[in-house]
Amino acid sequence: MSILNNKISHYQFPWRNNNRFRLLNDGDVFLPAMLEAIHQAEHQILIEMYLIESGKTADQFINTLIKKSAQGIKVFILLDDYGARGLHKQDREILARSNVKLTFFNPLRYGKFRRNLFRDHRKLLIVDDRIAFTGGTGITDDFNTAYKKLSGWHEVMIEIQGPVITDWQTLFFENWNRWIKSKTDYSVANITDTGTQSGRVTSTGGATRTEIKRSFLKRIRQAERRVWMATAYFVPSWKLIRALKQSAHNGTDVRLLLPGPHTDHPSIRHAGRRYYTRLLRHGVRIYEYQPRFLHAKVLLCDQWVSIGSSNIDRWNLRWNLEANQEVDDQSFAQDIAQLFEKDFVQSKEYTYDSWKHRAWYKRWLEWFWGKIDLWLEKHGQKKGGS
Repeated sequence: MSILNNKISHYQFPWRNNNRFRLLNDGDVFLPAMLEAIHQAEHQILIEMYLIESGKTADQFINTLIKKSAQGIKVFILLDDYGARGLHKQDREILARSNVKLTFFNPLRYGKFRRNLFRDHRKLLIVDDRIAFTGGTGITDDFNTAYKKLSGWHEVMIEIQGPVITDWQTLFFENWNRWIKSKTDYSVANITDTGTQSGRVTSTGGATRTEIKRSFLKRIRQAERRVWMATAYFVPSWKLIRALKQSAHNGTDVRLLLPGPHTDHPSIRHAGRRYYTRLLRHGVRIYEYQPRFLHAKVLLCDQWVSIGSSNIDRWNLRWNLEANQEVDDQSFAQDIAQLFEKDFVQSKEYTYDSWKHRAWYKRWLEWFWGKIDLWLEKHGQKKGGS
C-alpha cells in the first residue's frame, strides 16, 4: 500500500482496502435503505445534500431526523442554499426548533453573481462510523420511484462500509466548518475492516481540486476492455472528448448512456448532442435512455468504477463541489455492468449513419444551445473561473 500511496500523493485520500460496497438502483431501493440507516443511528448523522424539496420524501427524512435528535443523536445537515430553494419555510422552522444542527452552503446574495455560481453539488449521508451513502440523489419526490413508478428519475446510489468512511467524514467536516459560525471540533473514526473491496474517495472543489476529472481521464486512457459512462448532463471538456475517441480507436468498447426525451434541462441535452457526430465517427456508441429521466452518474472502466455526484460536465468542474466513490473490484464492476446492460436495452442507440439523417430542427437546436454554452464558458473565463 505504501508504494501505491506514493504514486497518488496528489490525491487528498489514498486507496483503502477491506471495504464493502453495495449498488442500490432507484429510489424505491436506496431511499428506504437510507432512512433505515438513520433509524439505526446510535451516535451521529451527517447529511450533505444539494437538492431538497418539501414533499412526502422530505417529510420522511425530516421526521426521522427530528426523532433521532430528540434521542440525543447528533445530527448535522449541510444543504446547498440554491438547491434547497424548494424546502418550504415551515420545514426549515421545524428543523430549527429541534436540536438538529442545520447550515447552508454559500447563501445567495444579491449582486454577487459570480460568487453565487459556486454550489455544493455533493450528495452524502453518513451514519455513525458504520455506514455511508453517496451518488446522485436528492431528497425530493422526483427520486422516489415508490411514489412515481413511471416518472421517477432513474438514479443509483452506493452503500459504503469500511475504512473509506473515515475520508467521507473528513470531507464533510472540512466543508461544514467553512459555513458554520462556530467551528465544530471533530475526530474521524479508526474504522475496522469490514470487507474485501478497495476504494478511494475523490472530490472536486471549483478551481482548487480536480481529482475526479484527473482520475476519469487516466482510467479512460488506460482501459483495455470497456469504458461505459452514464451521465445526466453531457457537456464534456475537449480532453474528455479526445480520451473517449482515442480509447475507441484503440479497440476499447466505449459507450455513453445519456438522457433521452425525459430531462429537466432540455437545453443542456441539445448542447451536448452537438458532440455526437465526432464521437460516433470515431466508434463511440451512444445510447439515449427512453423510459424516464436518467440522472445517474457512473463510470465503468474494466473493473474500476466511480459513482457519485459529478456529471463531469464543464459547469460541474468549474463551479461545483463534487465527490465520488471509486471502487476497484471485479464483483462490484459486474454488478455495474449488469445495470448498464439492462439500461442499454431500454435505450435508443444512434449510429453514425442514423445520426446524420436527423431532422433539421434538431440540428438547429444543437447549434443554438451550443452557442449559448460557448458564451457561458467564455463568460466564466472572463469572470475569472477556471
